Amino acid sequence: MLDWPLLEGPIRTLLQVGAASLVMWLLIRLFGAPRPLSWKAALVAAGAVLAVAVTWLGQYVARHVLVLFPDRLTASVYVWVGIGLFVACLACGVAAVEQRRRLKVTALAACAVAVLACANQVNATFGAYPTIRYALGIAHPDDIALPASRARTLVSTADRSLESQWKRPADLDSRGKITTAVIPGSLSSFGARPAKIYLPPAYFAPLPPRLPVLILLTGQPGTPQDWLGAGRLSVVMDSFAAEHQGLAPVVVVPDPTGGPLADPLCVDSRRGKADSYLAVDVPRWISAKLTVAQHHSAWSVAGASYGGTCALQLATNHPDVYPTFLDIAGSVEPTLGDRNRTVAEAFGGDFTAFERINPLTLLGSRRYPDSAGAVVAGTSDAEARGDGRRIVQAGKTAGMQIHLTELPGAHDWRLFSSALRHELPFLARKIGLID
Repeated sequence: MLDWPLLEGPIRTLLQVGAASLVMWLLIRLFGAPRPLSWKAALVAAGAVLAVAVTWLGQYVARHVLVLFPDRLTASVYVWVGIGLFVACLACGVAAVEQRRRLKVTALAACAVAVLACANQVNATFGAYPTIRYALGIAHPDDIALPASRARTLVSTADRSLESQWKRPADLDSRGKITTAVIPGSLSSFGARPAKIYLPPAYFAPLPPRLPVLILLTGQPGTPQDWLGAGRLSVVMDSFAAEHQGLAPVVVVPDPTGGPLADPLCVDSRRGKADSYLAVDVPRWISAKLTVAQHHSAWSVAGASYGGTCALQLATNHPDVYPTFLDIAGSVEPTLGDRNRTVAEAFGGDFTAFERINPLTLLGSRRYPDSAGAVVAGTSDAEARGDGRRIVQAGKTAGMQIHLTELPGAHDWRLFSSALRHELPFLARKIGLID
């Protein structure tokens, strides 16, 4: 049951049909109650007004007061949230006028089903939780314990691709493995949640190669688990490995925020030392604990939304650590909604400190001849497309090998997963995995 799909199939259909039927029942019970028609109409109108008001107030507080997320939401999200709130008001009205306890409980149960259906419609808008397992954050039973780093490995040279020096063992598994590890903030003291790690089939060969590394960053709000569920990481990487003799990068998905709603902007500031964590602590841990390439020309960083902005920041601030990057639907600069607020809250009002880490400023003042990057935006994501064009133009001016790809889609996980699959060959060539 945990792996039943939520975005399509019988569960989504049952929720939709069940919710529609129960809302009809609520309306029938309400208008069948022995109260004046004007009173019933006033109750429905009040519920609609309250739902609209709470939806608007909630998004305003979340986006502009608490700044829980910087991205704009699509209209469908507000519609489904509003419908859920309206049904809740309707159910409370029915529960208030009904005399029998059984009908009061039924009204509240109807409310719960309708709210779940609306929540799943919001889920479908973003493609965030494909199954019940990922919605509840439950690990897959096939996940393994972190294996020890291997001392004896395939000897390879950096002047040729790893694939050209590798012969797949006959008994190698066709699928990679997922493991979980706590990567401590030894230098940064950053309080990160456990990371998820994809180990490709070649990692488990009797004489494994030292594989390239891909650091993969999630959005905000989000968790490392998002790339496994919504991002279909295992499917994407296993498919790539099947085409390349079991070879794929070791993918480490660290926590770039420190909490589901935290936003450290991927910088070192009063909000936490996220930059030091991702640029120093995480690479040191990977080099010590995993069987991977030690030279950073074989390392890359990628991310989506907040994670895409963070990947760009790491690539421009630390090109020696991450000379190759993939920015999926990221912003042109780290932001809490607008620059003044960002500088005030994260940098104490010091615009100079902000400019020192801002990617566009760095691209305008430095040269990056040894860096390569890909920027991806959805054709329906006008904001990301505009930011992507600015980033690519600035990158080319700075001597970076960089390109922009526009794929069908919006600012959601379907686009993010598709972008990773599309640009994975580019990353693999740059980090020396394939020709």
